[in-house]
This record gives sequence, structure tokens and C-alpha cells, in this order.
Amino acid sequence: MQTIDFELDREYVELKQLLKLTDLVSSGGEAKMIIGEGHVTVDGAVELRKACKIRGGQQVELGDVRIRVLADSSAA
Repeated sequence: MQTIDFELDREYVELKQLLKLTDLVSSGGEAKMIIGEGHVTVDGAVELRKACKIRGGQQVELGDVRIRVLADSSAA
């Protein structure tokens, strides 16, 4: 499984934005479709909410790719 570390530069990122920012999808429409079809998991559970807030410490999986969301280290 490929792992991508994504460093958060704010409190959270919406799930559909995260998929675009990590280049796993090419458009917001594609992200919405993939999420809506149940292909994305957050912390091991299927997530159907396109605007779900993803925060540091969470893991998102799509196919054989895992995104580890890292908290913004400058926000401390």
C-alpha cells in the first residue's frame, strides 16, 4: 500500500479537497462521485460525507493508497 503524508496547514480539510490536494482525483466532481459510491474510508470506516472535516491524526484510504493527515506543527 502506498502511503502519502499530508501536512495540514489549517484546523481541518474537507475530504473532497484532500483527495484533490493529494492528486488522487482530478476534479471536485470526481471526488464527490468516488466518495458517494463508498470507495473512501476514514479511520477504517466508509465515509459518504463529501465535506467531512479531516483533522490531523486521521487516516484516509482510497484503493491501495493511504493518506496520513499530519497536524500543523506551527499551530501549537
